[in-house]
Amino acid sequence: MSELNVLGGELQSCSYDPLTGYFRDGCCRTDASDHGTHIVCARVTADFLAFSVARGNDLVTPRPEWRFAGLQPGDRWCLCVNRWLEALEAGVAPPVVLEATHSSALQHVPLDVLRQHAWPGRTGSKTKG
Repeated sequence: MSELNVLGGELQSCSYDPLTGYFRDGCCRTDASDHGTHIVCARVTADFLAFSVARGNDLVTPRPEWRFAGLQPGDRWCLCVNRWLEALEAGVAPPVVLEATHSSALQHVPLDVLRQHAWPGRTGSKTKG
């Protein structure tokens, strides 16, 4: 059985460019070795990136030794669920791509909160609005 997203469907890829995910397979999948729980697919913003740097997680600076070019606003990236919650509390949570956010995120964040922060037009509802 495939892994599920927060909407109950098959987990979609988050990003292949830049390549993201704890397993660097493009998906926000996790297992017991992922102590950061990288399960929220987000479109990072300048405000979030600055917040992350200030919290000691520099996602902007290129790290060629890790084959990491650094993130730019608009990139999609698998975030640690607790970092996303910290950003939410600080008012700088980046938009979430629901179809690519792992279902286990629901153990930490209610679906209605994720929907409120969904990438525009991507609330996961069946009707357009």
